[in-house]
Amino acid sequence: MSLLRMRFGHNVLRLPFLIPTFNIIIKPVVPLTAAKYNAIAIKSTKICCGACSPPLQSRATLRHYSSSTIAGDMEEHCVVPDVIPKAPKESACVEYACGISVRPGMVLTPTQVKDPPCVKWKADAKLFYTLCMTDPDAPSRKDPKFREWHHWLVGNIPGNAIVKGDELSAYIGSGPPKDTGLHRYIFLVYEQKCKVNFDEKRLPNNSGDGRGGFKIAEFAKKYNLCDPIAGNFFQAEYDDYVPILYKQLGA
Repeated sequence: MSLLRMRFGHNVLRLPFLIPTFNIIIKPVVPLTAAKYNAIAIKSTKICCGACSPPLQSRATLRHYSSSTIAGDMEEHCVVPDVIPKAPKESACVEYACGISVRPGMVLTPTQVKDPPCVKWKADAKLFYTLCMTDPDAPSRKDPKFREWHHWLVGNIPGNAIVKGDELSAYIGSGPPKDTGLHRYIFLVYEQKCKVNFDEKRLPNNSGDGRGGFKIAEFAKKYNLCDPIAGNFFQAEYDDYVPILYKQLGA
């Protein structure tokens, strides 16, 4: 009897339906396509403080974003030391009319940034601030002989009410020349110790005169602005809007 049980048990153990099986499926790694990359960027675009306009779907592309702080991002993209010796601790909320909230290092097109953005930061309504948008990669990052070409400069901003500030240089959107690759466009906010009597020539948005060879660090030193308190930046390269912008500037 015991021998029969042993044989029966041995046969049961050999039955296929009692033997556990494991199906291991190895899927090939699929490269991240541009479409999927843009989809990720769209989901990641809205990080604004909420003070600007509501977001709309965009085609903004997040090329590179890995650091957890604005200081880390600026160091990673060499904004420090190419533009400023020390990065700000806070991020500025930069949002364009098309609903794009700028994340540090994201890639936009000149078409998307042709109009002035809404910019907000942690501001004291009793203080004055200076805002600058500058391109250190003129005419290209490999050959920045015109560094910096500033696109926007506003001083004596009460709180973060830019429209009430003293616009020294009117806003001009990104216009990187063809075949010069990505340019960095840096937004920096400086706190003023008092209202300043700026002796700079006022520059309109229909000419590029007086824009190149600018140094925001030297400008800040001239007016005793110390280090920037907030900032942000994006990257852009040539698109079909650039010739239109050049025509506006009389080039």
